[in-house]
Amino acid sequence: MTNNAIPQPASSLFTPLSEDVLNSAKLIEQANNWQEKYRQIMLLGKKLPNLADELRHECAQVKGCESQAWLYHCQIDGQHFYLADSDARIVKGLIGLLLVATQGRTSSEIAQFDIAVYFENLGLNGQLSPSRTNGLHALAQAIARYATETN
Repeated sequence: MTNNAIPQPASSLFTPLSEDVLNSAKLIEQANNWQEKYRQIMLLGKKLPNLADELRHECAQVKGCESQAWLYHCQIDGQHFYLADSDARIVKGLIGLLLVATQGRTSSEIAQFDIAVYFENLGLNGQLSPSRTNGLHALAQAIARYATETN
């Protein structure tokens, strides 16, 4: 590998989400108040694997996020898988929610994904700052872009 080569994650890292992560997302939906949802989002972020430092490359950063966030994509047998991380705990938890909605889905399923409806169903609309909401939309758009570019 040359010094200019950008490291890419091994395809074996692109896997379905664990039951623990999926169950954590359900707990967020079931939480009765914003404080509990916030706590569950933070806990969800802790359950996602961290990207290796060499993968925290500028070319993988999602533009439009106030915090640093990185996103990688791999298509396997028509399904889309993502690796993502953030330097902010709440953002990492929100990334986890996006992954729950999109990991292992087809291009058409991801194209039909409506982040506003999803976050409304989770009871998160109006709870996130405008900059955090913009970053979340940037992440969702990057996920959708990867899914359509590889079709």
